[in-house]
Parts: sequence; structure tokens; C-alpha cells
Amino acid sequence: MAMLKSAEKLGEILINSKVLAPEQLAKALEVQRGTRKRIGEVLVELGLVTELDIATSLSRQLSIPYASKSSGLLAPQKGEGLERCVTEEFARQHCVLPIAKTLNSLTVAFVNPLDLITMDNLVRLSRCEINPVVTTKADLEWAIEQFYGDDSMLKKAIGESFEETEDDEAAEDPELDLDRLKQAAEEAPVIRLVDLIIRQAIKERASDIHVEPFRDKLSLRYRIDGALHEISAPAKHLHPAIISRIKILCKMDIAQKRLPQDGAFSMSMEGRSIDFRVSTVPAIYGEKIVIRILDKSPALLDLGRLGFQTKALEAFRSAIRDPYGLVLITGPTGSGKSTTLYAALNEINEPTRNVLTVEDPVEYRLEGINQVQVKPSIGLTFAAGLRSFMRQDPDVLMVGETRDQETAEICVRAALTGHLVFTTLHTNDAPSAVSRLVDIGIAPYLLSSTISLVVAQRLLRKLCEGCKEGYEPIQEIRNRFGITEDLLYRAKGCDKCSSSGYRGRLGVYEVMTLPRELRDEIAKGSPAHVLKDVAAKGGMSTLWDEGLKKARAGLTSLEELEGVVLLER
Repeated sequence: MAMLKSAEKLGEILINSKVLAPEQLAKALEVQRGTRKRIGEVLVELGLVTELDIATSLSRQLSIPYASKSSGLLAPQKGEGLERCVTEEFARQHCVLPIAKTLNSLTVAFVNPLDLITMDNLVRLSRCEINPVVTTKADLEWAIEQFYGDDSMLKKAIGESFEETEDDEAAEDPELDLDRLKQAAEEAPVIRLVDLIIRQAIKERASDIHVEPFRDKLSLRYRIDGALHEISAPAKHLHPAIISRIKILCKMDIAQKRLPQDGAFSMSMEGRSIDFRVSTVPAIYGEKIVIRILDKSPALLDLGRLGFQTKALEAFRSAIRDPYGLVLITGPTGSGKSTTLYAALNEINEPTRNVLTVEDPVEYRLEGINQVQVKPSIGLTFAAGLRSFMRQDPDVLMVGETRDQETAEICVRAALTGHLVFTTLHTNDAPSAVSRLVDIGIAPYLLSSTISLVVAQRLLRKLCEGCKEGYEPIQEIRNRFGITEDLLYRAKGCDKCSSSGYRGRLGVYEVMTLPRELRDEIAKGSPAHVLKDVAAKGGMSTLWDEGLKKARAGLTSLEELEGVVLLER
């Protein structure tokens, strides 16, 4: 790897280059605090510097070349194997571009040449010495599109001529009339294109597909293992036909473009049924559409395969087999709460039980269970649905989310009157769920007698088995995380995992049972930290402890754990 002249931080470089004042840097650092943005992004957003200022300052300070779109240096030759040295996925994700290769030396354009982690990953991936050049983000994104875009899988599938042949009249007037729009959506190339987008997403194990229009391009992104990845997109002029095709699949109103719409459809792939939930919103350059992929694989609805530790799984199964009580599942959006709920319902779903759910939206459709979709616009809220359920002779009730006092009160009342109730909350850990319900307005003494179990959960990315590498943690890491292991594992990156170092996700669970001591503390209205101490003394394993077990076993990395679960101090 080429040695950089300076090890200064970017802010120091800009100050030394007289581009930025110290007080401006202090202001930017204050704005950056609490975000995951790089300081360069914050400085540009605040208007304190330009991308060009950052690039030229880095070039002077580090004594590396500056490359711009106009210079012609950002136009690497195709067919020389550069795309094998640095994959499209890696280039887009890390904002780098291979420019030239000579023997064992690879010249790479960076937006941030001080990103030593990316530099080190490039050395391992390409097995070359890296010679960095610096450029602006805008120029690099343009160059990446020029270099990788024409080889897009989607273009190959539908044919170059279809991508490049644009209807002149459509280009002049993107608001096509309805008849022409419907006709375009039903043409074979558009049907094949949408089908390919969906099938490729399933093949890549994506959970969501984002189709987003911008001023002069169409963006296509897949959410894989919790992170969004941009892939080569179709031409911008195909946007209306793509959106209309998806709307037709969902039986939406293709004429309505000014209001958000929701819909759903299903399809079979490789012998299994897959549901799709679709949402559209009117953005300034056209409608954005998001497709949530709901794979009804039996493995996803098997409670025993979600990742619970043996003791926690026994406690959870015992609680969902109780004739009555309140079972709470907590965690942030995207932590897998719905999957856990559906797996629990799937396990106790029997002809002898009347199971009713009220959800927003209904994600998985389960045979033998009565599921209701909330529609606030017509007065069908969680609370309204629950009130009607109480007259439906229920045994088990599932409430997609407890958002207000009325819903919480009905859940507690149902549990008190002999029903088993499942619901979710957005809290950071299991003890905080009790405090949240008290804050909503539920009396502590009612919670102490109704709650059967609380589960807090997160999803961690699994290290790719094909490329994860072992390392010996330094003493600082041992002390910080309280570990004694001589060997841990970290992400590396390979073709199998698209150079991310991770493939798949696993659940970590904090299961809080309620022995008498804990019920007494709840009844007294004790705060969450007191409940947590009591639960820990009773044998509860925290989210951090569970995640650390996964890291020690080589299933995930400490970096991933720290990025998802708050480090306990």
C-alpha cells in the first residue's frame, strides 16, 4: 500500500490548508455528534467547504494526484480485469474506483484516501499495492456509473436496444396518458424487467426493493442483511412503466400519482410462495416505490430455528403455552419482532384455539388464523379491532403494536380476563418495556399480574463462512469488551458475500421472566434500571451478553455487535 504523507485528520488538513477555520470545524463536529456521518459530509452539508475543497486539500497535504471527470483520469479502460480486482458492489458501497493496473500495482480513486480500513480491504481483495488518487464524490459516482453501468445484469437481461431506445414523445412528456401507460406496463420487455428485478432480489436474499426516481436517473437498491446496496438501474424513461406494472400486480390505481398507496401481491418461486407488500409515495421527481419481500419459508416460522438459547427458548415456549397472560416483544424497527410473533403463533396454532390478530400491515398470512388489517382512515384502529375481537370468543390475541393508552388498556384487560395476548413495543431492552407501559398510563399493579414474559431482540449480521478471518484481539479490546479469548473473527469480504464480509443474519434475545421478586418491584413502580438488576440476579442474560456469546463463537464480529447493541458499562 502506498504510504500517505500525513496521518492528520481531515479537519486538521483543511485548517492547515486555510480552507476551514477552527471554529467552523468545532461547529461541524458538534453537528456530527450523534450521527454516523463522516466529518467531510457534514462540512459539505453545512456549506462550510465544497467537495472540491476537500479533494484538493487532501491532494496537496498527502502528495497524491487529484483526478476529476474533466481530466480524463476517471475513465478506466474496460476489458483489462479491473472489475475483477474491485467488484461493482464494493466500488459503490465504499466509493472507490479502480483506474489502472500495472503488474502488482493498482491505482484507485478515493473520495476519502484516509479511510485506511477500505484501503486495507482493497489490498486483501486485489492482492495488489494500492496507489490512491483523490476525487470528489460527484465525479466518482459518475465514473462508477460509466465504468460498471453498461454491464448491468438488468441491461443484459432485457437487451441493450430496449434500454437505449426511448420514445421521443415520452421523453418530452413524462406524464403519459393512462391508456399509453397501461399499454407500456403490459409490454413483454417491461414485464420481464420487473420480474427480473424481483427474482434477482430474492436470489440476493433482499428484504426490500427500493425504486427511486431522481432528476436524471433512476435508482434501484436492495436491502440485504439490513443494509441498502445500490445496483445498476434501468433507464430513467422506464420509470413510469415500471411503477405502473407493479401497481397493476397489486391492483392499485395507476391513475393516482399524487397520494401514497399500499398494496400486496404474491408469486411462486422455486416451489415456495412469497408475499410482497408494496408502498408508493409521491416524490418530487415521480413516485418512489418500496417492495417488502415476505418469504414464507417454513424455517422462518420455526421457533426453534430463530436463534434462542436453550433456556430462553424453554421459557418462551412455556409462556406462549399458558392459557392467559401478556407476552411482550420489544426492539427497534427491523429487529425481527414480527417474525418472532408469527413463529410463536404458528407453534400454538391449533383447531382447538381461536386466534385473532390485528396488524398494520398484515405481513405473513397464516392458515387457520383470522387476521385483520387496520385502516385508520375508516376508523379501524388497533383499539377498535381489539374491542370487536372481545366479542369474537377469542383464545389468543395478537396486536401488531401497542402505540397508545387505549390499546394498552384493552391488551391488559384481555390478559386479565383469561386471554393470551401478544404485542410489540419499541424499547431498547426488556425491562424498559414495563416502564413504557407505565408511561403510557397503565397502573403498575396491573402489569405485575398480567405480564408473563418480555423478549427484547436484535438482528446481527453473520460473518461470511467463506472468508471470515481470525485475529488475536489486542489488550485494549480485551479490556473494553471484557473478553479473554485468544482468537476472534472479523469480516474480510469475498465474491460469495459481495465483498461485505457478512452473509445472513442471526437473532439475539434478552428473555425476561417474571419471578415473584420482579413482580413485586413492578407493582411498586420501580424504574427500568432496578428491574434490570433484579432480572439479572434472577438469571436473565442481557442482549449484550447474548451477542458476545455469538462473537466468541465466531458467528459475528465485535464491530457488528457494537454497532447494533449498546455496550454495557
